[in-house]
Amino acid sequence: MTQKYTNARSNEYATSSDFCRIYLEKMNSLYLLSLLLTADRQRAEQCFVSGFEDCVSNPYVFNEWAHLWARRSIILHAIRSLCPRPNDKDESNEAMLSPLIAKAPLEVRAYPNFARIVGLNSFERFIFVMSILEKYSVHECSLLLGCLRRDVIDARIAAIQHLATVVAAETEPERDVIAFAEVNYARR
Repeated sequence: MTQKYTNARSNEYATSSDFCRIYLEKMNSLYLLSLLLTADRQRAEQCFVSGFEDCVSNPYVFNEWAHLWARRSIILHAIRSLCPRPNDKDESNEAMLSPLIAKAPLEVRAYPNFARIVGLNSFERFIFVMSILEKYSVHECSLLLGCLRRDVIDARIAAIQHLATVVAAETEPERDVIAFAEVNYARR
């Protein structure tokens, strides 16, 4: 009876080989998560590897939660690495109005939406990725980042506003060209 209970219980937990499989199968999305959070290739690689090491060495994760645990581990390492704070004034979102793609890591330059996210200041970027992309609650974000729930809400609103401003600024020349074409067409 004890042997059956032990075997059944051991199958409930993810093994290091389960995490190896997850990291191999989901390598691109896990690395992208790390890159979006850190906005830096070297830090992204460090968070990715550290997250993997943590997962492999943790024997108490349910099998069904292994994929989520792998993502959470990367998020936790990114938080430890960058220590984003709500009052990070050293980074300015005004730079976002200039082309972001040139400042973004090579891996995200081909994807303007990712480059825009990387252009946010670190706290807004973390909040956007965690709450919008990863679907963490306001409460979870505030606990993991060690800040107030109001800070999370404010940063999420600010991130969305900054991204909307960037998109509007990037598409404005297209609107001007279309308006110019319409005016010229109407004159005919």
